[in-house]
Amino acid sequence: MAVAYLFPGQGAQDPALGPVVRERIPELFDLATELIGCDPFPVCGESTRYAQPAIVLSSLALWQDLAPLAGDALAFAGHSLGELGALCAAGALTQRDAVELAVLRGELMARSGEERGESTMLAVLKGTIEDAARLAEDFGLHVANDNAPGQVVIAGAVDAVTQARGAARERGLRAIELDVAGAFHTPFMDGAREPFAERLTQVEFSTPAVPVISGLTARPFTDPRAELAEAITAPVRWREVMLTLHGMSIGRYVDVGPGTVLEKLVERNLEVAVA
Repeated sequence: MAVAYLFPGQGAQDPALGPVVRERIPELFDLATELIGCDPFPVCGESTRYAQPAIVLSSLALWQDLAPLAGDALAFAGHSLGELGALCAAGALTQRDAVELAVLRGELMARSGEERGESTMLAVLKGTIEDAARLAEDFGLHVANDNAPGQVVIAGAVDAVTQARGAARERGLRAIELDVAGAFHTPFMDGAREPFAERLTQVEFSTPAVPVISGLTARPFTDPRAELAEAITAPVRWREVMLTLHGMSIGRYVDVGPGTVLEKLVERNLEVAVA
């Protein structure tokens, strides 16, 4: 049976996985700690600058259990930050580069959010992508994640998000403000894109063993340097990624972790069970 392995992004951090990472991939843990200036796990809930490296380290540590059994992999995909883990698992990116990029990405996005002022994200539940896009447009916000039918995230300035949340109720939509300090995957992250793109020019990418589906295009990566950089300010097209994988006749989906967020999104998108 053809299998797709999925790597989660922001929000999947788990401080309890610190000891697991330290035991399984000590060199990478030490690398991240040195680059950041501290162990990211105890503080991973405080800022994306700590959450992003903690998530990638966790995924790489958990992947060690799955890699020997992954001969049936037909595709990989990662949600936002998770693309670094997916490219790594597919053999397109070294583990060291994945960790270094995660540290830099987290720092740049945290700094960009701080420089642009208070911003956040709003999950719009029920309704269609068109309903969420219309709500975003009406309040000067941006679609950030198209995760699944009835689950779209919009983002922008805090005041505008607050207004949009009230309007969503009036329109029969359910809206939940997310506990994040930044409007990720929107123009609010412009300050992070160029320096991240510059760093990516120094990274060597190999041809992956099997396709890695990009959240930017919902198609296999063809130019990871350009696509990873552009994705910082562009929406995550996860619903379409799921449809692409479904079109590849994937019969089983494995959420590598940490967490089970992507497992739930697979079920919501495709109404299939997840291993």
